Amino acid sequence: MTNDVISKIIEGADKIEQKIIAYRRDFHKYPELGWTEYRTSSLIARRLAELGYEVKVGVDILKAEDRMGLPPREILEEAWERAARQGGDTKYMDVMKNGFTGAVGIISNGEGPVRAFRFDIDALPIQESQDEKHRPWKEGFSSVNECIMHACGHDCHAAIGLGVAEILMSLKDKIRGTIKLIFQPAEEGVRGAKAMVTKGLLDDVKAIIGSHVKEYPVGKIASGLSGYKATTKFDVSIQGKPAHAGGNPQDGNNALVAAATATLNLYAIPRHKDGPTRINVGKLVAGSGRNIIPDKAHMMVETRGSTSALNSYMYEKAINIIKTSCQMQDCTYEIIPMGEAPSGKSDEEMMKLVEETAKEIGGYDVLDGDESGGSEDFTYMMAKVQENGGKAVNIGIGADKIGGGAHSYDFDINEGALKKAVVLLSALAFKPRGSDL
Repeated sequence: MTNDVISKIIEGADKIEQKIIAYRRDFHKYPELGWTEYRTSSLIARRLAELGYEVKVGVDILKAEDRMGLPPREILEEAWERAARQGGDTKYMDVMKNGFTGAVGIISNGEGPVRAFRFDIDALPIQESQDEKHRPWKEGFSSVNECIMHACGHDCHAAIGLGVAEILMSLKDKIRGTIKLIFQPAEEGVRGAKAMVTKGLLDDVKAIIGSHVKEYPVGKIASGLSGYKATTKFDVSIQGKPAHAGGNPQDGNNALVAAATATLNLYAIPRHKDGPTRINVGKLVAGSGRNIIPDKAHMMVETRGSTSALNSYMYEKAINIIKTSCQMQDCTYEIIPMGEAPSGKSDEEMMKLVEETAKEIGGYDVLDGDESGGSEDFTYMMAKVQENGGKAVNIGIGADKIGGGAHSYDFDINEGALKKAVVLLSALAFKPRGSDL
């Protein structure tokens, strides 16, 4: 990468900084939950097409049966109608009906490696703060959708992706090979990446780069986020038999007791010698009335492990406990998959490339890495590329800590981080000297 290319990237980012901020604020104002990102996805697709990208949406980018945690059809339809009212592009939205959200833009310039960038786009089920100290509320771009909020920075990621798209198209003649810009739906709950991977979007990718805004100061980056725990998220629907609690309780099959027995024993699963494991029952709802033997129960459960093998250990133990607890009460049960992701780690070679690129651009303070305690379904994409002999990295982008941090009702970022991210990611799209990536 020449100094001329770096200068053009920086100059281009300076020119479109306010546009990138406007994208972020628009996405922030109209947040959408996973598999309902119709407005967000359609506007991204339209902008990519305007820039000259080959655009793929709908069933062309998602394997239908691998979409996890898909909302009920009525919820999908209501979200589509809301997106249309709020300015979504129905040309693209029509192709996305029934939860086929997301968008991919492809730019090619002759022979060369295929590289991909991933940007997640979904929001969280959180009611945004209306405190005057909260800048989005004060400046008029807080969420207008009740109990939905961009509280994890995915509005920023979508805006950064569009900024990168514009920079790369302006320098298309300098690109060697193919670039795929992947705008992924349903990251929250680790539900969306698998359907893109199994559709084959990454089969030919040599290197993939992800990024996430973090609470470091603006200008500080982590060259590779790692330590993501493997996770399996599932619901349990338990069916018993109702009966009069006073008159004939022996005729009932108590789904509440089955669920409670399972819950207590799930937390008794032995920890494993090979590494950290987690389990959580986040929600349990059961019963219908004080004098009725509860015939239904619903549990929301997740397992985690520092490796995929450890997560499998926890999941298998959990399923056995649920099965046995239901048998004790003569209840039946159904396991409903809601999300999953493998463990993952950034490649050292890619981390070094990030560090060298940041140094070449100037103005970045590089951390060696950042170990995550959570899960992230970008690991599906990382694993696919790595299995095929390629490399992967997920970069932490310093955006300051404003409000209570990620997943809080007053989450916000320093918008100066957006341009910094666009410059770095755009620079990584160009083949570095001495690298086959």
